[in-house]
Formats: sequence, C-alpha cells, structure tokens
Amino acid sequence: MNGRLQRLSSLFRWIAGPLLAVLAGWHWGPWGFVGVLLLFVVGPALAMLPGFLILRFIPPAPGLPVAPMGDLLQAWWREVVVVTRVFSWQQPWAEHQEPDYLPPPEQARGRRGVVLLHGYSCNRGLWNGWMRELRRRGIPFIAVTQEPAFGSIDRYAPVVDRAMRTLQDHTGLPPLIVAHSMGGLSARAWWRSVGHPQDRVHRILTLGTPHHGTLLARLGTTENAKQMRGDGEWLNQLARDEAGRWADHFDCLYGHCDQIVFPAETAVLPGARVLHLRARGHLQLVFEPQAFERALTLLEEPALSRAA
Repeated sequence: MNGRLQRLSSLFRWIAGPLLAVLAGWHWGPWGFVGVLLLFVVGPALAMLPGFLILRFIPPAPGLPVAPMGDLLQAWWREVVVVTRVFSWQQPWAEHQEPDYLPPPEQARGRRGVVLLHGYSCNRGLWNGWMRELRRRGIPFIAVTQEPAFGSIDRYAPVVDRAMRTLQDHTGLPPLIVAHSMGGLSARAWWRSVGHPQDRVHRILTLGTPHHGTLLARLGTTENAKQMRGDGEWLNQLARDEAGRWADHFDCLYGHCDQIVFPAETAVLPGARVLHLRARGHLQLVFEPQAFERALTLLEEPALSRAA
C-alpha cells in the first residue's frame, strides 16, 4: 500500500505537470508552456526553502549552534537532490529492487546483522544504497516497510519483531537497528513491547529521530504524526516506560539544519552517544557516509552487559 500510494503520487506529478504546461501553452502561447513547466520542475525545490530558513529563528538548547545561513542553503540544496531521488524513484518504483540478505547459515552464523527502519511516509526503498553496500560486505540485513503508513507507531512493533527474530535466529547474534526519523521511535516502541530485554538488540543507531518530538508534528493530522508531538502523551509515556534504563544502547546522529525534526536537540536521547553533522537536511542524514561508517563501527563493538 505504501509503495502504491507513492507510485500514484509520482505518476500524478509527472503526468499532470506536462499536461498543464500544454494547456497553458494552448491558452497563453510558448511563454505559458515554459512558465508552467518550470513551475513543476523548480516549484518543489523552492517550496522546501522556507523550511530551512525558518531554522534561523528557532533557538536551540544552550550550547548548540544556530545554523549559519550558508549551512542552511547547502542543506537545502542537498535535500532537494535526495528528496527528488527518493520520492521520484527509490520509494515508488524501486521499493523491492534490493531484497533482504540472509546468506547461507554457514556464512551467516556469528556475523551480526542489521535491521533497517525507515521514517514517516517512506518505505524500505529508502535504504537501497545501504542494502547494496551491506550485501557487498556480506553483512546480513532485513529492511522492512512499516504499514499502515499513517497508523499508530505501536502497530509497527510486530513487523520489527519478526525482522529482529529472523536475523537473530539466522546469525545467532542480536541485530543492530539503524533507524531514520520515526523509525527510531518504532524501535523504541518495539523494545517496549517485548519488555526491554538486553539480549534482543545490540545497538540502535538513530538518524534524525524526534526522540522528544518535533514542532512540525503540530501540523500533522495522522495518528503517527500526532504521536511525534513533543508535548503529547504517547512520547511522554514511552519515556516513562523506559525510565532511562538503556540509553547507552543508542547512538543519535543529528544536525542543526534538519528542517523536519527541530529544535535540533529533540533528536538526542540523554545518555546516548551523539554525532552532530553540519549543513545536512533531514533525509540527507541517510545518505551521509558518516552514518554508514558509524553503523559499521557499531557492528564490531562488543555486546553491552545484560545488567546495563
């Protein structure tokens, strides 16, 4: 369903744009055709720009930098590129281009695997680049699509649990979770649903996850968007259930140019290790080499004590 919705949206954009340009050309001549076509080509990029510029006026926590204008403009342009790639190709048309990788048991045993969790309104196609590189390195992985796309985050726990159990049964080791945005909350909700056992997960690397909510969620109307409101009961209950017992399992990668999860400090859990990136937008965090390198490092780290 997630991929089908994105395919319909992609088709509408690429069919409606040229069609309206032809109609404009018929009514207003060549300049009308060119003007409407340009609007469909550059309009989405221009529509993204205010989301970055507003970050100049949202003060971060003490000690964190206000994003310089140059960083915001760099982040905006990088984000335009990756958003176009992800929402025009990877997710609508290449969601299943890269299958999960479970090598033969004799190769997989003792080789820690990775579960990849996407964020809001995305699907597993987001991770195509990661999946190709993990397969090249012989690292087992499962990337899930969390559905229903706009349902409760708690409803994603069973599919996460299946992926975690499959990889652990196949390799003999608890997997690493790498999660973008809402996916980090899915990971936390899953761990709560199974009682926070220390032997079910190795580490959790979150990329731009709204651990403490995001101001943008106040505009959301879907159930999972409302759950990402910082003053909402869902996030507050999640934190109470955890009681700060296992933040040492987390690495939080974030940036001060994130136009979706802000203020910047909302993407960091107290007690977690933190990696801060400059001039990177929200989706760009997935494509950042430092994110993949951190995941490789975490795969090699020793297991934490069960008493942690």
